[in-house]
Amino acid sequence: MACIPVKITAGVTFDVTITATAYPAPDWSLRLHMRGPLGIDLQSEPQGAMHRLQASAPITAEWLPGRYVWALRALRGSDVIEYQTGDLLIGADIASLTSGFDGRSHARRVLEAVEAVLENRASIDQERYSINNRELWRTPVADLLMLRSRYRDEVRREEQAVNGGQSLLGRQVKVRF
Repeated sequence: MACIPVKITAGVTFDVTITATAYPAPDWSLRLHMRGPLGIDLQSEPQGAMHRLQASAPITAEWLPGRYVWALRALRGSDVIEYQTGDLLIGADIASLTSGFDGRSHARRVLEAVEAVLENRASIDQERYSINNRELWRTPVADLLMLRSRYRDEVRREEQAVNGGQSLLGRQVKVRF
């Protein structure tokens, strides 16, 4: 079980206390290495037999948003043990974002764009036409429906991850004929 959260927000205090029974403080210390858009390293401070990793809000405000891989290592003298590894997402500091920021995910933006194209197709029935030796090909409706289905599934998975298993797209009902 990972002790590092899967999501951290830049500009917010990061504070995690870890109980590593095989590597108790103060005999051992822990060092967190995160690699992604930035290289971030945090050294633990002993809290009794536990380890505390902490970074203040002004420090995390400098962290670039994005996907990071991390490794938590236990150190004692020249001994270095890889304790845990994982990946996490550092989210943008909402207080530092400018107005006009589009916070939708890639999947949500594509889904809404595909749905807008499908909506406009109701009044346009040509898939291809030519004017002055120039041709315009439209994406077939079947392909758009396939894309919409794929991105609906992706948006549903994103929403379920954020909302504890509940999707905002509505309840999925499976039917077999």
